[in-house]
Amino acid sequence: MIVIGIAGGTGSGKTTVVRKIIDSFPAGEVAVIPQDSYYKDSSHIPPEERSKINFDEPAAIEWPLLVRHLAELREGKTIQMPTYSYLTCTRQEETVEVRPADVVIVEGILVLCDPVLRTMMDVKVFVDADADDRLIRVIARDCIERGRTPQMVIDRYEEVLKPMHCQYIEPSKRFADLIVPQGGSNIVAITLLTDYIESRLRRK
Repeated sequence: MIVIGIAGGTGSGKTTVVRKIIDSFPAGEVAVIPQDSYYKDSSHIPPEERSKINFDEPAAIEWPLLVRHLAELREGKTIQMPTYSYLTCTRQEETVEVRPADVVIVEGILVLCDPVLRTMMDVKVFVDADADDRLIRVIARDCIERGRTPQMVIDRYEEVLKPMHCQYIEPSKRFADLIVPQGGSNIVAITLLTDYIESRLRRK
């Protein structure tokens, strides 16, 4: 099993990079573990307070569970991955079954911030993009998928996303083995990454 960590700022194009990697391999050969699935449950917090949760700092993630699930996949065990709702800011009762695969991608803005998780990765990738490009994507995504207005997204960007990006996400770039500028549109970098994965799989 090869574990690939893919980090980068919100709206940088991580999902596009992950999708292009998946499309390069036969069905079932790549499993994806999104960091977002491991946000701590906030159901005990009053609904009006949940909107103030900072999702862009490491303290928001249940790292021990993520690390344990990744270790179990390495051992050949199937896991029940949690699911999280951004609409209610709570962990859902439903889980997603994830089976061991030749390639496991751990994807999320903060996945290079946790030192234990980093030691479990064979390749660490940081997807980079200009701040204005990321903001445009975040506005489009949050308005459509998370029921927010453009002004709500801009306010959150200025108050939370930008400071947390500077404090946690951008510094984690130094841990990356490969930096992918221009996000999912960087075909050369994605090809280099998939070629490397293929060569590792052949050696195994």
